[in-house]
Amino acid sequence: MLTVLVALALIPLPGTSVVLQEKPGDPVRLTAYGLGTRQAYLRGASTFVRQRGAAEVVVSPDGRMAAAVPAAYRGGRDALVVTDRATGRVKRIPTVARPLLASYASWSRDGKKVLLTMERKTSGKWVTSGYVTVDVAAGTAHPTTVAGVDPAATFWWTPDGGVISQHKGDAIVYKEGRRPRILQGVGTLTGPDLFSPSGGRMTTWCPSKFAEHVCLDPATGKIVSRSGLRPETVVGWWNDSRLIAVVPHRKAYRLVVADTSGTVRRVLAAIPSGTWQAELWLSFTRK
Repeated sequence: MLTVLVALALIPLPGTSVVLQEKPGDPVRLTAYGLGTRQAYLRGASTFVRQRGAAEVVVSPDGRMAAAVPAAYRGGRDALVVTDRATGRVKRIPTVARPLLASYASWSRDGKKVLLTMERKTSGKWVTSGYVTVDVAAGTAHPTTVAGVDPAATFWWTPDGGVISQHKGDAIVYKEGRRPRILQGVGTLTGPDLFSPSGGRMTTWCPSKFAEHVCLDPATGKIVSRSGLRPETVVGWWNDSRLIAVVPHRKAYRLVVADTSGTVRRVLAAIPSGTWQAELWLSFTRK
């Protein structure tokens, strides 16, 4: 019997002791990661490079552009710093002015816009007030204040270019020229990559009435399946039938690929407890 050996690349993540395992046929690629808002790393030609002065960074769907949120204001304004990774050209796009903050960057699927959650400091805490859409080619930012927004909400793209956020146990979809659509009782959104590659499925943290942690298929407003996976976080989708997640393992954690039923199919990395507690975040880009 002929045995086919698949090359396995071991990719160290600087600033941590994590070593990522990759294969050539993987549908996604880790392109950025960080520790809280203190350290952000972007994948270069041969290794990950720390982005000095950046609180976060995320790569566009085609891999060419990197959008970074600065760790500090400049001239009393927050900004999005977009770098063309092929030419090195940098564009700084002002977003909001002090005392507002715009962060949690994500790219639209067509790679033309970046979405940010807008926050204001109230009684010593940052609370959500709306969102900012950035047109990268035009170099313009459009802040939108949302009345009655959940103070803990974050805003993410939908596959068709709409915007979705949580509102307590519901989700609200905003689309230009349309009335907001409420998806009732679907739970809390899991993060930026909550929609499957086809756009037909979505992940949420299940409402408390369910024993399971991760709910699936509520993109139409109705939960039709629940996963046995009990992760610390859902990083995103591996493909249309598998998720990328961080799960507890003994006294530490693992980055894994699991099918939507909850069965772990592959371990991508071991994550020490200290690294996870330092607020490790991971950003994958689809190939």
